[in-house]
Amino acid sequence: MTGVYPVHNNIFKINTAGRSGATASMVTIADLTTFGIAIEGTNEEWYPLDQEGWARQANTGKKMSISFSGKRNYGDAGNDYIASMMTKTGKDCETSFEWTLPNGAKLAGNCVVNLTSPAGGDSTAIDNLEFELLIDGKPTFTEGT
Repeated sequence: MTGVYPVHNNIFKINTAGRSGATASMVTIADLTTFGIAIEGTNEEWYPLDQEGWARQANTGKKMSISFSGKRNYGDAGNDYIASMMTKTGKDCETSFEWTLPNGAKLAGNCVVNLTSPAGGDSTAIDNLEFELLIDGKPTFTEGT
């Protein structure tokens, strides 16, 4: 596939049975409206004598998170699973995810769910749902076909 695609062609799934859950427990999360990817590199720099004062640099590590906002949809398995994280900590917030990009490429791996808003908004609005997936360890990337 080539060309440009609308953002809604991205597909996100979350494992509602945690990290040890079967692939049958992977579900989409209804009513998400936006997402953003943050990748941060750990970089080391040094100034060797042979470079006459110019820095050398190496990227020695990475971390990634995906933030989401949407609407709270009571009764949707994925939406309910994320909202259930409101009072959970530790291993209860660990699960796995899968992101399918418009070209068919997939990023999958373990993550920690950080629920930042399980509801709220203006009195005439629909409840919000906001959270981030903090990628835990190196995810697996599979090229699209």
